[in-house]
Amino acid sequence: MGMNHISDKTFDGSIREEGVTLVDFGAPWCPPCKALVPILDQLDRDNGERISILEVNCDESPALAGKYGVMSLPTIILFHNGVPVEKIVGLRPLNVYQSLVARYVQ
Repeated sequence: MGMNHISDKTFDGSIREEGVTLVDFGAPWCPPCKALVPILDQLDRDNGERISILEVNCDESPALAGKYGVMSLPTIILFHNGVPVEKIVGLRPLNVYQSLVARYVQ
């Protein structure tokens, strides 16, 4: 499935009303954001249709970053049933994201 790039205009319609959506707030110039991509790709492969992974370019969508209190990149926000419930700031190993998702995926 892969990550879908979203913006201010497509954000609300992209968040799952039921289930888990992981949103990656990053920027193309951010080295840790680039290092996060293969980790999120693996998370996507491991979970298939059980989660959606979306990517927001904070340079192009600063209002979204502001709305969700994103102060440093990368920031991952997990939405469960359309509501933001968890936030991870900075690059972490794959197992941290796996544990995060496992708390919400049945």
